[in-house]
Amino acid sequence: MYHAVGHRPAPATYGLSVSPEAFAEQMELLGERGFTPVTTAELGRAWRHGDPLPPRPVLITFDDGYEGVHRHALPVLAKHGFASTLFVSTGWLRGAHETGGALDTMLDWDQVRALATAGTEIGGHTHTHPQLDQLDDHRLRYETLRCREIIAGELGAAPVSFAYPYGYSSRRVRQMVRAAGFAQSLAVGNALARRRQGPYALERVTVRRSTGIEEFERLVEGRAVARHFAGDRALTKGYAVVRRARRAVRPLRG
Repeated sequence: MYHAVGHRPAPATYGLSVSPEAFAEQMELLGERGFTPVTTAELGRAWRHGDPLPPRPVLITFDDGYEGVHRHALPVLAKHGFASTLFVSTGWLRGAHETGGALDTMLDWDQVRALATAGTEIGGHTHTHPQLDQLDDHRLRYETLRCREIIAGELGAAPVSFAYPYGYSSRRVRQMVRAAGFAQSLAVGNALARRRQGPYALERVTVRRSTGIEEFERLVEGRAVARHFAGDRALTKGYAVVRRARRAVRPLRG
């Protein structure tokens, strides 16, 4: 799971960014180790229908829609012939649907179309990037449907894959994402994706500015992933309890 790719990202995105040089080195390693990047849609179809996957499959995903994905990541992906998936928050992208609130310079729709033409799957990441599990049903439905409608209108095909902003979801959120027409969705989890997780709770590992190449190699090889992200996962579990409690009492305050 990547976010921004750039030399000098905004402070708000710095920790979850990677430099162009680091990204190029990481993609080089995937090629040398014989990994075969697939799109999220391809993984979903394979696991849904029991079709075989290529040798050493891996997902390369980008969340939010930062401009550096086109400027820096696309040439590297093209060099290796690698597939990827970009999950866009449609209200953050530059253009007619922009609502504000973006943390850094974002893609415009011409750049999104260029990525799609180059073989990048474009998926949904809501319209305004909210914490979905804290929304009421009306707003939750709007965020998922509006995002899908805009992507379909701009690209001529509706997206089939989705990623939860911040990785936050719940059974209600997952049901709404499915009802909106998405066939699979990605969380975070900081664990390897497994078929048993189900199509609407597939997990990913986070690549950060601090992720060195040796650490990256261990992650993609699946070595010591649980130990590496033990702190992240403990915080996630604790915060999930807080979030459920917050959601439960919110209607009482109205």
